[in-house]
Amino acid sequence: MDWEATITAFKQYLQLERAMSTNTVDAYLNDVSKLQRYAEPDHIRPMEITPKHIQAFLTWINSFGISAYSQARILSGVKTFYLFLSIEHGLLENPTALIQAPRLGRKIPDVLNITEIDGLIAAIDLSAPEGMRNKAILEILYGCGLRVSELVGLKISNLFLDVEFIKVEGKGSKERLVPIGTQAAKYLHIYLEEVRVHQKIKPGYEDFVFLNRRGSPLSRVMVFLIIKELAKKMGLKKKISPHTFRHSFASHLVEGGADLRAVQEMLGHESITTTEIYTHIDRDYLRSVIIQYHPRS
Repeated sequence: MDWEATITAFKQYLQLERAMSTNTVDAYLNDVSKLQRYAEPDHIRPMEITPKHIQAFLTWINSFGISAYSQARILSGVKTFYLFLSIEHGLLENPTALIQAPRLGRKIPDVLNITEIDGLIAAIDLSAPEGMRNKAILEILYGCGLRVSELVGLKISNLFLDVEFIKVEGKGSKERLVPIGTQAAKYLHIYLEEVRVHQKIKPGYEDFVFLNRRGSPLSRVMVFLIIKELAKKMGLKKKISPHTFRHSFASHLVEGGADLRAVQEMLGHESITTTEIYTHIDRDYLRSVIIQYHPRS
């Protein structure tokens, strides 16, 4: 099989067998396309790739200054591609089986404190048509710890405000129930009942919670721009994004003593090791307490 035919079959496998989301499928195909660009000039077909080719490929992408994190992600996509060839097309020797990803340092994410979060929300102009919508967005990002893709894809039919839960669709189309606090539920209800109800909605988008002025769902980029403008307005120097609210949600829960398994469930992390990064933030706080108060410090 040549590259085009193999990649087409791989795409169908990801969509049908693995039921992956469009964004995830595109990311995997993009990873494999890099290996294709490396191999095709030497007329090396997918089933002819050896471990030496994979090692040389990793050296090749490293020469472009790609970060260790991105290299690890690309290798993960290539490994999935060859796992597919082993399962579906009888590839006897997986060339990626013994290849190790670059070592990654565990970066502690930037977070906002309560004063900064309150300042961003206070910077919203509630007299503007989109003011209450934006307030509900920030309250939900921080109050529920959603990914921005989960926020823009939130459906009215998945709101259970009477029992203080919302259902969100996370990575890999996996659904989970997330508690919604009183504050977030309050402003979401106001937005739905007093603002959105008067908006003209494009056919097919009636179930989406957050809409733009044209009656279509908000894009992820638009949510980023909303937050960027609010940070500029309040003079916040930190570089923030919608994900910063998710990090803040998790770290504040951990600092407050929340069970790590519960935080994992609310964030939708497959592995608790991903959630454990927030314990490092708490440890930094504990270290500062020791330095400040211990007589031997």
